[in-house]
Amino acid sequence: MQKRKRFGEILVDAKVVTEELLSTALEKQRGSGKQLGRILEEMGVVTEQNIAAALARQFGFKTVSNIARASFGNELLGLVDADIASKKFIFPLKLDGGTLYLAMVNPLDIETIDNLSFSRNLRIVPCVTTPSEIQAAVNRHYFKIVDTAPDGDVWWTVLVVDDQDLVRAAAVAALKREGYSLLEAANGADGLRTTLQYKPHLVIADTVMPRMDGYEMFRAIKGNEQIKHIPVIALSSKSSAEEEANLLDMGYFDFIAKPINPVRLVARVKHALRLSYGDTPPKP
Repeated sequence: MQKRKRFGEILVDAKVVTEELLSTALEKQRGSGKQLGRILEEMGVVTEQNIAAALARQFGFKTVSNIARASFGNELLGLVDADIASKKFIFPLKLDGGTLYLAMVNPLDIETIDNLSFSRNLRIVPCVTTPSEIQAAVNRHYFKIVDTAPDGDVWWTVLVVDDQDLVRAAAVAALKREGYSLLEAANGADGLRTTLQYKPHLVIADTVMPRMDGYEMFRAIKGNEQIKHIPVIALSSKSSAEEEANLLDMGYFDFIAKPINPVRLVARVKHALRLSYGDTPPKP
């Protein structure tokens, strides 16, 4: 039987941290009583999005986001006690026959999975997410607490579409630090659906993706009267001048080459929002 890797080894394999940084974090963790992920976040080495993406990638779990924005029935919510959801960082996503899809920060928490499976006589399928996602969903759907946005950039909603979990997580983390509201999608089809449903102020999309590539998604956005005004920034691993020229000729607002530089990403997003909407944030 293959030995299960430790969390730190998973992050090293996923190239989220180096072995040297991991050693430093483990040293800081000793005697602190804190989880390794929390230590790495405090060091500024990783974000909770990085951790979720690495776990999902290592063990083949799906990732979920924007939970608080979705709708859930009382019957589904009743399957998990509010206090348990908040304490264990879990949230019921969907009931399909005898299977409950469960958002979890730690999908390897076998005790919680077994307890819920036994008490509800259901098969549990974990989906990975972040502590912030769970807390926002619990606050909104269980405790009926709706966050009110303060003045500033938080009014702007940006959709990031990329099939690579780590790339998407890095972009989302960089923009969240600037106070933007973020949406995510892992392919062009979901990106188009999210654009139609939530009408973000800006879309950032990879050009090469499954189910519907970035070019098809871009043409669909620009061909729809409801959303054609939304500016779209292209992400591409092709960093040539010819690729940039072709994308701008197609009508993309801007172009960002991969790997993403967080400083450049934030600057391009601010530039796109300012030119498209002016300096005054839209009213909610």
